[in-house]
Amino acid sequence: MSEQRENVEEEEEEETNLQPAGDAAEQPPEGDREPGRDGDEEQADRSTTGESALTTGESALTTGESALTTGESTLTTGESTLITGESTLTTDVLEAAEEAEAQADLPDDTEQLGEPQRTGEAGSSTATDVLETVTEAETQADLPDDTEQLGEPQRRDRVGDSTATVKVVLVPGGHVMTVAFAIGLSVQELKLHLAAELRVPAEVLQISLDGRVVEEQRRLMELGVRPQGSTRMEMSSSDPTAHPLRPLRPPDHDNMPDVITVRVQTDQGEFQEVVVEIERPPQQKAFLGGYRHRLTGAEYHHAAIQTLTKRRPHRGGPVFSRDTQTVDVKSQVQQCPVDVATQMTATGCYVSAMNDKLVAAHGGYVTADEHHDSRLRAVIRLQSFTRRWLARQAVDRLRRDRDRRLAWQELQERRRREEKEEQLRNQRHRWMNPQRREDFNLLYRALETWRLEEDQRINSSLRGAERKAALCALLEKETQLIADIGLHRIAAHNNNYQQTVGNFLDKSAAPHRWRAADGRPLEMDSQHTSRARELRELYNNISRSSVSQEQRLHVAMTLKHTVKEHECQLTRDLVDLIDREMDLMTRGVKAASLEGLRKRISTLFLQYIKTPAFNPEAAKLLKVPQNPSQLKNIMFLCRGCHRYLLSSDFRPSASDCLSGRCCSCTDLDNIARSRQDFSRYKDILRRLRADEQRLNGEAKIPFLLQVEDLRYLVEVVWASRSALHASSDLYNLVFVRWERRTDWSPWNCILLSKEETSAHLEVEDVHKAYEATFILWIEHKHRLARCHFSQIPVMAEHLGPPPSTGKRAVDGLPASAR
Repeated sequence: MSEQRENVEEEEEEETNLQPAGDAAEQPPEGDREPGRDGDEEQADRSTTGESALTTGESALTTGESALTTGESTLTTGESTLITGESTLTTDVLEAAEEAEAQADLPDDTEQLGEPQRTGEAGSSTATDVLETVTEAETQADLPDDTEQLGEPQRRDRVGDSTATVKVVLVPGGHVMTVAFAIGLSVQELKLHLAAELRVPAEVLQISLDGRVVEEQRRLMELGVRPQGSTRMEMSSSDPTAHPLRPLRPPDHDNMPDVITVRVQTDQGEFQEVVVEIERPPQQKAFLGGYRHRLTGAEYHHAAIQTLTKRRPHRGGPVFSRDTQTVDVKSQVQQCPVDVATQMTATGCYVSAMNDKLVAAHGGYVTADEHHDSRLRAVIRLQSFTRRWLARQAVDRLRRDRDRRLAWQELQERRRREEKEEQLRNQRHRWMNPQRREDFNLLYRALETWRLEEDQRINSSLRGAERKAALCALLEKETQLIADIGLHRIAAHNNNYQQTVGNFLDKSAAPHRWRAADGRPLEMDSQHTSRARELRELYNNISRSSVSQEQRLHVAMTLKHTVKEHECQLTRDLVDLIDREMDLMTRGVKAASLEGLRKRISTLFLQYIKTPAFNPEAAKLLKVPQNPSQLKNIMFLCRGCHRYLLSSDFRPSASDCLSGRCCSCTDLDNIARSRQDFSRYKDILRRLRADEQRLNGEAKIPFLLQVEDLRYLVEVVWASRSALHASSDLYNLVFVRWERRTDWSPWNCILLSKEETSAHLEVEDVHKAYEATFILWIEHKHRLARCHFSQIPVMAEHLGPPPSTGKRAVDGLPASAR
């Protein structure tokens, strides 16, 4: 062994060092050199099928399947060194491999020089002997004594912590994944690891060994996997369409192993096997030079390490760094190379003047005043150009401001025009399809406007009998129009009645809803909601008209059995009507003749549904309380129809608690006499409340006012006109604050158009922005509003101190204006 190693050292001294620049350098000692191999040939030699490759100068000694070739690297601190043939399982196997490698890789120099062909044959036979020795040692290492395993249970636990090489073949792609895994872990944990690598759910993975699916609870050591050994399994997907198994690693790295087993020596002199996982960097490593074998021509390249640099330990105290700004000063002497002197004509010295020239100043002599004048003109010229540039910039800025202002005005004008068109479309739609009470008030208002115009035209153009005839024709036409409006009102009432009944049934059958502590919506159905849902479905089936006779009989029998559960006069009447309908249907009566009877059945059944004794969920939706003692506080007498009604049937007002007439009497009086439309005032009040809610969330006065109060404020106090330009379009008028830092109230408001609102809200001090006469006029409006609303108890609570008498504004007026 020693003689062979000496021959190796003598032979390797003849190697040539390759540097990145291509120059030959001095051969470093054997301990500092890094053996390697050619990249393309080495990658072709590595095999993932589990075969062991042994070539000249290489010894593959891993348990099961590991290829250790010339170029496998053992990472050391500061430098990556590739040690040829140091990957074995036991000490005996290591010595046998080293001896075989020395014999195969380093033949006698005499044999190489004298008989080159025999050298090749001897190397081949030696390689074969080494392979047999390695195979025998590997077999002995993989087959421990059974008696020793049974005698030491603690060692079995330590064996479970050992790792093995697991090669997983992806079916049907055939790609092989190699991982280092502890043999004490289960197949389920191996699935989780592979699922994370392939980015697929672990539930769809199926691992099989020798064609049989492996159970998830079994461990690798139970499947016959030995420590530092290897095994080959197949893995497929139960759902290849949704979760196919595709390797995430690029195909150019598939021919490289994922793990290698390296035998290292510890500080105590013991050898320990370490499983090293190969990391594939995404970038190409730089060429760092290497060595070339003189005899074989094999190249060994330097490898870059992945070990992090060692950080300096902290010294404990604060550390400061300071950068200086000192300039390097250098003193250097400059000496003229030739001495130069002048000579003038003098006594005893004659200097010829043949080559002398007379030089005169061009342009004349420039005085100091002329020089200063030229500088002043230059400065003035520069100032003129600068001022021109500044003026152009100012003009461009003004032009941009003008363009932005015009664009904003055009945008605002287009927005107002679109709002106006939308209001007209909405008004026209309400005329053509009236559904609510406000829509019919709008129709009656339009009818009254048309009647007044026709009356004025007739009185101004006709006289005598012709005038009377025209007025009679106008009255007949007005009567016809009122009748048509009444028909539309009846149809809308029927439609709204069906919607109201449907909403009532849906609310009673809705489940109980609330939000949990984490914000999730929760729903719960009780026996009462289930009962209400059954009654709703039964009512919808009873109200359906287009059904066959068999279906109607089935629904009638279901309804009869449902109401028979409770015995009372209502249920008896309902059962009698159902029996009568069934008797008539069996006699062949037409469905058109049964419409009245079926409507009576639907009405009685709806009354049955609204009874809390039969439908408990209806109790929370009824307006009339079930306790009669509560009626005395919420029932009031209407002076129009002389009926006692609920407080909700009266229209509230800020001037008193409830008006004397109910809503029906008030609407009927409006239709018969004044025919007023309050929708415009409702829009003004709705916008006022929205603006005040946005400016002050605690505002109260706008929400105390009702439509009648706002109508009085608009028509009586402000005369239905804008305060600035006297615009009378109610669709374009809004209420805003007079002093914007004070909450809105009838005594701190101003009626303006939408165009004037934006300019008024930018005013900081109204006493400086408006004239004194205008301010006095506004304060007079405020006093009128304060006098009217101070008589209302609910509004008197919010009255502040009386305003000043306007002395500040009057002082700025001339005597004539006073």
